[in-house]
Amino acid sequence: MYLTKSEEKAFEGERGHVCRKAMEILVALGDIYNADKLIDVKSVQVAGVSYKTIGDAGIDFLGDMQGEKVRVPTQLNPAGMDLERWREHGIPEKFAVEQKKIIELFNEMGVDIKCTCTPYYTGLPHGFEEHLAWSESSAVSYVNSVVGARTNREGGPSALAAAIVGRTPNYGYHLKRERRPDITIKVDSELNGSDYGALGRIIGREVGDKVPYIILKTKPSKDELKGLGAAMASTGAVALYHIEDTTPESSQYKPPSDEFMLERSEIDREFKGSTEGVDLVAVGCPHLSENQLRDIKHYLGGREVEKETWVFVSREIKNELEELTMQLEESGIKIISDTCMVVSPLEELGFDKVMVDSGKAATYLPSMGGVEVVFSNLKHCIEVACNED
Repeated sequence: MYLTKSEEKAFEGERGHVCRKAMEILVALGDIYNADKLIDVKSVQVAGVSYKTIGDAGIDFLGDMQGEKVRVPTQLNPAGMDLERWREHGIPEKFAVEQKKIIELFNEMGVDIKCTCTPYYTGLPHGFEEHLAWSESSAVSYVNSVVGARTNREGGPSALAAAIVGRTPNYGYHLKRERRPDITIKVDSELNGSDYGALGRIIGREVGDKVPYIILKTKPSKDELKGLGAAMASTGAVALYHIEDTTPESSQYKPPSDEFMLERSEIDREFKGSTEGVDLVAVGCPHLSENQLRDIKHYLGGREVEKETWVFVSREIKNELEELTMQLEESGIKIISDTCMVVSPLEELGFDKVMVDSGKAATYLPSMGGVEVVFSNLKHCIEVACNED
C-alpha cells in the first residue's frame, strides 16, 4: 500500500507512539484487503464502548492509546448504561464505575461523547459519496444505503485508528466497483413497520455479506429502512443494499439475474413468541426517531403502561423533544439514552422475557442478553405494555 511521506513518518513513529500504533493498525488492514492507499475520512463512529462487550482488555487498549487527539469529528456507539440515570435503572455499581472509565478515556482523546447507534441524527458529518469510517452495523448499513456515503464496517480499534490519523484504507465499499449489487430479492406483498425488520432477518440469512438489490411493492420510510438494514446486518453481514426507486444509487444498476422471491408467509413466520410472561417491553434498537416517539404517544392514547417499558433514544433527540419524552415518562415509560438493550447488562437485571419491535434485537438478545424474546410490531408492543393483550 502506497504511503505519502507524511504517512511514512507517522508509521515510523515520528508523530509519537500512539499515532504509530494507529498507523500500524491501518496499514495492516490495508495490506489484508489490498488497499492501494489511505484516504481522508469526513467522520468516524467508534464501536466497542460498552463495558459489557469490551471488558478490562478494552480499557487497557484505550489506556495505551492515550496521548493523541482525534483529527476528525468522532462519536461513539452506545455505552452499557444511561450515563446519567444508571442508578434508577438498576445498573450494578461496579459496572458503572468501569463504564465511566471507558467514557472518560474517549473524552480525553477529544471524542464527542454522544453514545448512539444513530449518529446520522446527532450531527456526525456524512453525505452522498463522502468517505467515512463508521463501526455500528446498522449505522453503516443506513449511511451506505440510504445516504449513499461510503464506509466499511470498521472494528473498534480500526475506527479509533482512523479517527487519530484522519484516514482509512481505500478498499471495499469505498470503491464504486464494490458497491454493485450481487443478488435480487423480490417481495410479493405490501409491508409496513416491523415487517421490514422481519424481511431484513430473512435477507441477512440468505445473502450473508452480499449486496442485495430489493424490489418492493411499497415505498419504505427512512425509519423502516433503518430497521431493515439493522436486521440484515444482524443475521448476515449486509453493509450495503439497494432498493429499486428508493435508495440513491439504485438507478445506477440493473437488478442482478440471480434472484429469489419472498412471500408474505415467510415474513409472518419471523414474528415469534407468546406474550404471556413478558416482563419487559423494550423498543428503540436502533435508537428511535422523533416520528417513532410520536407513534408511541399515539398508540398509548392517554393510557399508562402496566409492564416495565423501556424506550431507547439518543440523548440529543431526548433533549430536543423534552416535552414529548416527559409526557411518555408520565405514562410510566422509562426513556433511556446513551445505551441500548443489546449492550446493557440485561442478564444482571432480573428480566426473563422481553418483547421487542426490532429484528436486530430479536436476533441478538437471546445470545447477548440471555433472555427469551417476543418479536412483534410497535403498536402491539405498546398494547402489551398497557396489559391490553
